[in-house]
Amino acid sequence: MKDFKYIWIFGLLFTGLIILIPVVLALRPEAEAQDNPWATVKDDPEHTSHADLFDGPFTTGSEVTLACLDCHPNAAQQVMKTNHWTWQAPPATVSWSEEPVSTGKKNVLNNFCIGIQSNWPGCTKCHAGYGWDDAEFDFTVEANVDCLVCHDQSGIYAKGTSGLPAEGVDLLAVAESVGLPTRENCGGCHFNGGGGNAVKHGDMDTSLYFPSEEQDVHMGRFDFECTDCHQTHDHEISGRAISVSVDNSNQVYCTDCHDAAIIHDDSRIAAHLDSVACQTCHVPAGATREPTKVYWDWSTAGQDIAENTHEYLKIKGSFIYESDIMPEYTWYNGVLASRYLLGDVIDPTQPTVMNMPAGDIRDPEAKIFPFKIHYAKQIYDTVNNYLIQPQTVGEGGYWDVFDWDQAAQLGMDAVGLDYSGEYGFAETEMYWTLSHMVVPADQALQCADCHSDNGRMDWPALGYYGDPMRWGGRTSQVLVEK
Repeated sequence: MKDFKYIWIFGLLFTGLIILIPVVLALRPEAEAQDNPWATVKDDPEHTSHADLFDGPFTTGSEVTLACLDCHPNAAQQVMKTNHWTWQAPPATVSWSEEPVSTGKKNVLNNFCIGIQSNWPGCTKCHAGYGWDDAEFDFTVEANVDCLVCHDQSGIYAKGTSGLPAEGVDLLAVAESVGLPTRENCGGCHFNGGGGNAVKHGDMDTSLYFPSEEQDVHMGRFDFECTDCHQTHDHEISGRAISVSVDNSNQVYCTDCHDAAIIHDDSRIAAHLDSVACQTCHVPAGATREPTKVYWDWSTAGQDIAENTHEYLKIKGSFIYESDIMPEYTWYNGVLASRYLLGDVIDPTQPTVMNMPAGDIRDPEAKIFPFKIHYAKQIYDTVNNYLIQPQTVGEGGYWDVFDWDQAAQLGMDAVGLDYSGEYGFAETEMYWTLSHMVVPADQALQCADCHSDNGRMDWPALGYYGDPMRWGGRTSQVLVEK
């Protein structure tokens, strides 16, 4: 009878635990943070309608800016301190240069439209300013700041040559519509970089204006705006692009919102977090709705043959576009191991990597990260053995007269480098991180996607003897020498 009493007491205690444990877990702050996607997103400021605040009409964008500054006197100065305005970051200390390096769209080459110098009127259509049409643009003039490109909510605003408002835009109607930036504001430039929709990034295109949750769980299921993750203070928008940035300052991380210590309740998955980036499992593919450019051959430009946006244009050459691209994987610690700078000598017999991610299996800060790699063939000086900045836009440029020799001379004059008069075309590669198009958790990569005979990981290329499921992780096996 005494034993029965203890059994009865034990039963009550066990029942109580069964009831209490789920309650305690549900009340944990961590659980709330994981269940509520808005828990770590700051509240937006209260919006004031501007419908009755302007005395138009306006004939120039600068007139609108000056009207904005009547009520927001510090706004232009704040914008003018950002990379969206300067297109060039402050000097950064890097491992591959004895001197600090300052890079940005303003002064580096890429393997898409190549570079803005000598091409300012065409390239600065996406600058957050007005009138940048040559090397003498005055970055200190507040009236040159374009408030509308980020704040227009009318849907009728468009920018033209040199970043000036397109002809015919009703600037008063646009000014009266302004509000907090939306995906349409950010995407107007970032979704169309490189000359068209989906060209550059592989994880950003116009399908993200109104995506499904299967395409992007943050924007589709929870209706996030870009600035919910790329949070902003005094007009400084957080985030870095590997195409132009050499360091990781002002970066956005998944763990800014998701606590890495509790996000996975499976210890086998959690064990990956020291070596595998969140994006590797949660961005299993790029270009899931719109095809992205993966190869661009400038050497075929200038021919009078049938044109197709995704295959050939006379002014740009030949292209290859692909959809549902499987990422290419490499180690990445958030900075670059090298960045091609104007005047750097190349080996034209080997592809030149424009922006090599830093990190390897021995680097404790590095993780396996997914990339789109864009391959190209672009003009270079065959005597000086460096890449050429050609002038493509405007009078005398390649798109005007289809003369590579003249385009090379004009462009190299603009950047102050010697042009030998001899040119050819060299292979280049450029890395683009894949961090958008995050799929719902149940669509993330599964074990067999990587750990199988036909898995997507090239383990030897990553520095392993073979699949770490068999050979052990990065700290437990003898590492392959690269």
